Amino acid sequence: MGKIVISTNVSLDGVVQDPDGEEGFRLGGWFAQFGGKDLDEWGNISCAEALRTEALLLGRRSDEWFAARWASRPGEWADRLNSLPKYVVSSTLSSPKWTNATVLKGEVVDEVSRLKREIDGDIVVYASYQLGRTLIEHDLVDELRLFVFPVVLGGGEHLFGETSGNKPMRLVRARTVGDGLAFLTYQPAAR
Repeated sequence: MGKIVISTNVSLDGVVQDPDGEEGFRLGGWFAQFGGKDLDEWGNISCAEALRTEALLLGRRSDEWFAARWASRPGEWADRLNSLPKYVVSSTLSSPKWTNATVLKGEVVDEVSRLKREIDGDIVVYASYQLGRTLIEHDLVDELRLFVFPVVLGGGEHLFGETSGNKPMRLVRARTVGDGLAFLTYQPAAR
């Protein structure tokens, strides 16, 4: 059985919007600005995660973003990401941009539940906060892996949105990455 893992970068106040500054968000660019020298170790951890991943689950915009940045990169990390099977949730997309991608056009909850039954191992969700919110709301997330960057942005799109009720989590791992990043892993408390 597969495990849905949301793996993302967030500010201290939970903002996930425009980490690279290319979306035009007035507070964008926080990833490099506040990651600094810790990004080398961040990269090592993220590469190791990709090597253990069985599939990626993405929203339409994340498919476009990753395809534009990773399809032509060399190296072990890029090779792994480019070769992984990818599932893109979209009601409007017909041709995904990234390699080895399949569009999931049906009901999100049904499609993701099917993926969890069919794929053994980690199905990782990168940078798809709207999809992540849906998965959290429907109790489909098995693990949250959060790289917390040391900045309060005070505005922007947050990883978590409004839910129909409490979603209790338990901290299963915490570590410092470099001098300023925190890497936190949570799992649902009530399973």
